[in-house]
Amino acid sequence: MNSASTQTQRQHIILNATVIVASLGYFVDIYDLLLFSIVRIPSLRSLGLEGDALRDEGIFLLNVQMTGLLVGGIFWGILGDKKGRLSVLFGSIFMYSAANIANGFVNSIEAYSVWRFIAGVGLAGELGAGITLVAEILPKEKRGIGTTIVAAVGISGAVVAWFIAELFSWRTSYFIGGGLGLSLLLLRIGVAESNMFGKAKAQEARRGDFFALFTDKTRLKKYVRCILIGIPLWYVVGILITLSPEFGKAMGVQGAVNAGTAVACCYAGIVLGDIISGSLSQLMKSRLKVLYIYLFVLVLTLSLFFLLRNVSLPVFYTVCFILGLNVGYWVIFMTIATEQFGTNIRATVTTTVPNFVRGAVVPLTFLFQISLSMFNNNVITAGIVVGVFSLLCAFLALRGLQETFSKDLNYMEEL
Repeated sequence: MNSASTQTQRQHIILNATVIVASLGYFVDIYDLLLFSIVRIPSLRSLGLEGDALRDEGIFLLNVQMTGLLVGGIFWGILGDKKGRLSVLFGSIFMYSAANIANGFVNSIEAYSVWRFIAGVGLAGELGAGITLVAEILPKEKRGIGTTIVAAVGISGAVVAWFIAELFSWRTSYFIGGGLGLSLLLLRIGVAESNMFGKAKAQEARRGDFFALFTDKTRLKKYVRCILIGIPLWYVVGILITLSPEFGKAMGVQGAVNAGTAVACCYAGIVLGDIISGSLSQLMKSRLKVLYIYLFVLVLTLSLFFLLRNVSLPVFYTVCFILGLNVGYWVIFMTIATEQFGTNIRATVTTTVPNFVRGAVVPLTFLFQISLSMFNNNVITAGIVVGVFSLLCAFLALRGLQETFSKDLNYMEEL
């Protein structure tokens, strides 16, 4: 009896440790991922840029970082299914931490772009590995709670990044982010690998075959839908919030909009939104119903955002918070992607899907820039065009997705 009790207690410790490490890993991941958006203007000014170059070079560096996320998403995803979730979890943390420390030493756009790319590759792995691991080790009726904790704790890293950037220089802010990540590696003890992965590995089934996602029509449609439902979130963060100083100026906001403050307000909203969406999903026993609710409300909030004129800074930042609240379905989006596929390709999907969504900022910014040229450099009209496109993608994709609440994940895909 005592032996059984000890074993149960040990299992609870392992489960808790895994959720804590995945949460803190995502916390540092988001800190480093959003830090560039927060320090874009002061860092580029210190490198001698001014005027439109702040926007254009900022978009370039953002695209370089997001391209790194696309490359890293595929690399880490395949590795997660072939070698294990833990190897990706800690390997990616080491890479992005080292790259962000190096970012603090750059003195040119060229060096900045190289290290943002490497950081992007590293940042691509932690979330997918963490969510996959948590989803596989927790009981099916509790995995929604676990992924909600990971998302809520993790996304708050953006708010902390803003506070750090307010207190320290942009270089020191990068150093702190890298140091936090390296410190996380000390928590490896007590975190166990997924038993589902262990069984898949023992069966010697095909694992981590990224191209298998494209060879089966049904699987491909499911995969693309998982990506498209997340596009509005990164449209809001990557376009509206990252370029909030430009939008604020066009709207006649009374005062200069600080991009870092806008990011912090938006992500504070996302944290609360993720907690609400995760809790709603548990109460409604549905992922898809929650997504429909969030997307419909987002349409209303975006309408409010684009109608803003001559408002004060507090009002503008409040709307940024509300926008974050309305795209706070990241936890549901990630959980759906994890639950759609079998163990032998789950890490590949869970790691690549969010990074393809993040990487969607590249075509979205391209569409934004084309729209700017078409509409006489009108950022508001260009923002509306990209927003309509993003929401149409999400609504069309959502129609064909399977409900996965309480789905048994202990199965293999026939690759």
